[in-house]
Amino acid sequence: MTSVQHQARRQQRIEELCAASIRALSGQADLHFRGQRLHRGRKLLPLFAPHLHPQVDKDDFFTFRGAADGLALRLSCSNADLHQQLMPEEPVPHLVFELLEQIRCESLADTAMPGLAQNLAHSFEQWSLAFVAAGLADTSRGILLFCVTQMCRARVLAAPVPHAVEDLLESTRAGIGPMIGVDMAAMRQKRHDQRAYAEHALNIARWVADMFEANAEEVENSKTLTEDGEDIDRAAFRLVMQVGKSMPEQMASVVTGRSRVFESSQDRYQVFTRAYDRELPASALARSGELQQLREQLDQHIAAQHIHLPRLVRALHALLARPQREGWDSALEEGLVDGRRLSLLISSPTERRLFRQERQTPLADSVVSILIDCSGSMREHQQAVAVLADTLARALELAGVSSEVLGFTTGGWNGGRAQRDWQRAGRPAHPGRLNELCHIVFKDARTPWRQSRNAMAALLKSDLFRESIDGEALQWASGRLAQREERRKLMIVISDGCPMDSATSLANDAFYLDNHLQQVVQGLEQQGEIELLALGVGLDLSPYYSRCQALDLSQTAGNSVFAELIALLAGHKRR
Repeated sequence: MTSVQHQARRQQRIEELCAASIRALSGQADLHFRGQRLHRGRKLLPLFAPHLHPQVDKDDFFTFRGAADGLALRLSCSNADLHQQLMPEEPVPHLVFELLEQIRCESLADTAMPGLAQNLAHSFEQWSLAFVAAGLADTSRGILLFCVTQMCRARVLAAPVPHAVEDLLESTRAGIGPMIGVDMAAMRQKRHDQRAYAEHALNIARWVADMFEANAEEVENSKTLTEDGEDIDRAAFRLVMQVGKSMPEQMASVVTGRSRVFESSQDRYQVFTRAYDRELPASALARSGELQQLREQLDQHIAAQHIHLPRLVRALHALLARPQREGWDSALEEGLVDGRRLSLLISSPTERRLFRQERQTPLADSVVSILIDCSGSMREHQQAVAVLADTLARALELAGVSSEVLGFTTGGWNGGRAQRDWQRAGRPAHPGRLNELCHIVFKDARTPWRQSRNAMAALLKSDLFRESIDGEALQWASGRLAQREERRKLMIVISDGCPMDSATSLANDAFYLDNHLQQVVQGLEQQGEIELLALGVGLDLSPYYSRCQALDLSQTAGNSVFAELIALLAGHKRR
């Protein structure tokens, strides 16, 4: 496993544990992390305070746990509508008021839970040390923000300032204490009343803004730059206000946003025309001789990976098989008492074979659909993806699990015939999806792997890879799964990013297909009839999928990749 994958796995595990803790403490069941940000359902929650956003490559788990406890307290102890109503619009008062409200919520932690207070203190101390280590307390504005935050938290929580920064604050604290001391004392007394507390928090926020304004000319004349040339005062602002927006990621995440066109239509997805949509077997996309050559190439690629197929089969069988009753074994010396044999005790008092046990056989009553993104950007990974899909389909069959391998692309670039029809129709506004779908069946669930070997090799045919419309592809694949009789249905999506069709994006807006994919994924996950998993090829897909894993396929698709897949299958669902 590469270091990138290891860190991505650690990030995912930490987010799962923290989200579970936040849900338990706040009592809100629909909270989850996606793209390293906390969501309620599909709604992205604000960033709140800076010490609630630790970094996986720098902070320990207790720092994350403290941040999770702080988020839970904020969600359960703060009236978001009232807070938004009282929030000042100016940047400086805004950031100070936000910090002080978080401090109020943390002061309300249950005293019967001392571990929670310890976690909060540890997380805040780690952030304080990081602030100082970054040199953000070296300017007048930076030290002012830092000192006000430390003083207010110490007073409202009746807790000491972290010992490691106490000396740094001494001179500044002595100067500003008389200015905000009355309001700090009042905040301590009124911390149970959000509106009354806010009056004094606003006084402190406005005072800080006045201090910034007073020394604006001095700051302009003596700016200090960070290593990358940024004004250090602006860096301090970013750390306080926008920490989390620019957090370093272990693997790049997809970029998503809001589609005003999609929202204005009440989230109803539109299609300009379906006249050119196609569903094709992969065998129809190339001559049999070409497929045979591609199959030979694929076999060579698979052999070069030295994949431990029997171990993979055992792992899949253990995960997907469920015990099935097949009757009883009688005349045993242990187990449940068999009433039909008790009469033997009369004729043979020494008889011990009076028990029976239920006979169970593991049966994989499951079907797995492997849905592959065949967009142009996936072309550089097609060899590794082909090895992954072919080996997985073969291993599933050996484990007794039905499987099908599907792909989705478009019939043309830049809209194809659908866009030309739209142009002839006078270019009506917001036409919806504006390309011709091409859905490919490399292997269906009824066909054995051996009979689909050549068709699977079509994944190495480069001219299949064009553009991608993911939402409709998921609807198509889930519809096929719904027709299957197996009790357990799983779909594994293999993709390297968000939907991309240039014609649709230009005729609607940039995130039209993106928002439709989010809607489809959310619907499938809420229904729960299909277990939806996603493998991100070099990309974190958590902004879309609750249960996903980023893979590094830049080199191979060997045993380490299948270990990642098994871990994803075995893991609990991320909400």
